Formats: sequence, C-alpha cells, structure tokens
Amino acid sequence: MNEKILIVDDEKAIADLVEVYLKNEGYQVFKFYNAEEALFCAKHETLSLAILDVMLPDMDGFTLCQKIREKHMFPIIMLTAKVEDMDKITGLTLGADDYITKPFNPLELTARVKTQLRRYTQYNSSLSADSVPEKNEINIRGLCISKSSHKCTLNEKELILTPREFSILWYLCEHQGTVVSSEELFEAVWGEKFLDSNNTVMTHIARIREKMNEPARRPKYIKTVWGVGYAIE
Repeated sequence: MNEKILIVDDEKAIADLVEVYLKNEGYQVFKFYNAEEALFCAKHETLSLAILDVMLPDMDGFTLCQKIREKHMFPIIMLTAKVEDMDKITGLTLGADDYITKPFNPLELTARVKTQLRRYTQYNSSLSADSVPEKNEINIRGLCISKSSHKCTLNEKELILTPREFSILWYLCEHQGTVVSSEELFEAVWGEKFLDSNNTVMTHIARIREKMNEPARRPKYIKTVWGVGYAIE
C-alpha cells in the first residue's frame, strides 16, 4: 500500500489520533495544523486523499478545499464540528467528496477513507480499461467530454471538474435525450442507495452549471425536468 493521505486539523489531538489509525492501516500520512503548509505539501507530493478540517487558523477548510481542487482531483473528506446542512452542502459544492461531523469514531473515518480510495481507484481503472473509441468521447454543441483523457471543454475552454462532477456530466451526456432521475444518477455515480431527502445530486448539478456559466433559469445544456430529473437534449 503506497497511498499518501493528507491530514489538516489545528486540533493536535485529533490530527494525531487520525494519523495513528491511518498509519496502522498502512497509509503514508502527511499531517499539518494549518492550510499554508498543507498547500505546499499538495503541490510537491502525489497525494491519494485529503482530510480537511473546516476551522483552521490561517484559512477555512472550504477555501483550502477549493484551492486544492484547482489542481488536484483526489478525494477530499471534510471534518466539521457543525451539523448544519449548509456546511455540508458548501463542502460538497466546492469539491469535497464526503464529510464527517465531530466528534467522530476514528474507525468510521478510516472506513470512509477506504471507501473513497476504492471508488477513486475503480473509477480510474475503468477509464484505462475502456478501449472503445466511439464511447470515449462525446461532443454536444461545443461541449466536448472525453472519458479516456478525463477532460471536458466547453467551446474549446477547459472545464475543471472533480471526478464526481465529471462522472455526472458523462452519464448525462451518455444518455443524451433521456431524462435521468436523481435516484438513477446518484446510484450510478455514487454506487449507493438513494434516499428521498438526499439533495447531493442537486448540489453537484448546480456546481457543474456554475462552472459552465449556465443561467439557472434557462440552462442551455443540463435541463431540469421538474419532478422527474435531469436531461441533456
């Protein structure tokens, strides 16, 4: 096992505890108590996953998450002492893949780390294994998305998407002309059972539209079919 995990938390006791559990699982851990040193590490190390606290002394975890996402696509798990849904939505919107609320069981965090790494590895493996040219690239009115290169451009301008955002957009493009329900989209991309109260798909769609500069009321590409789901016509 050579996965490298970044831990950023200004509560030394928590950071140290998480480090112990992850090292016991064989992971290589880079631990920091502030965002500046964490960003330097992310720039110079090939990381597999990051665990970011929301409350940091020099920069909030949401901003740190956003800065990491500008260059890196590895999974990010947010740690938050708050339970408000808005904090969870903010983290997911800015590119986080999961969140866990303090206080937490280190065993649960370790399990989530394993889950995110497994999905990320399987996703990248599926990209490498797919050798059918006609299914690797889709072009819809200037929106070009390539599964083999994991790149997406809109009118020749590259869109910086997280792995999950890319998966959502690819799935919708692959099913062009078909209305895809939130349940189908969630279960296809996240691989988990969808719950009626789950607004994760809506949050990610909003983030993708924002990156595409799509107007909320009259989007050109990702249409909302109220009460049904989403579609790219």
